[in-house]
Amino acid sequence: MPVIELSTLIDAPVERCFDVARDIDVHVASTAHTGERAIAGRTTGLIELGETVTWRARHFGIWQNLTSKITQFEYPNYFADEMVNGAFKSFIHEHHFIGLNGQTVMKDRFEYESLYGLLGRFADWLFLRTYMARLLEKRNEVIREVAECK
Repeated sequence: MPVIELSTLIDAPVERCFDVARDIDVHVASTAHTGERAIAGRTTGLIELGETVTWRARHFGIWQNLTSKITQFEYPNYFADEMVNGAFKSFIHEHHFIGLNGQTVMKDRFEYESLYGLLGRFADWLFLRTYMARLLEKRNEVIREVAECK
């Protein structure tokens, strides 16, 4: 399974970064280029343990729905969301927050498995892993900007 790991330094306290990262409205802003919006479950505000959100977005010219659920939650250091239904066979996205002298290191670990077996693995190699990494990098940049402005 492909794994994408990112680390982002944010000049803001860990609690603020944690809350910004789980804010549905910030997520929508960070994926505006895909037309992404929350259409079911938690559709605005801060998502909590056990809650789901269904996203609708256009990727590769195709409108898709994806539902994820917050399955782990340790305020303000860690939460994880897992796909319940969507375009992957599975995924888990872990979000870690480490406070350092008023700043925060936000670490993402996104592990996913594509559908379609060998064809899916070829798509991972050819373009999907890079696409997903860029999507997460863009999202982290918006999280950083919002957290640093508050």
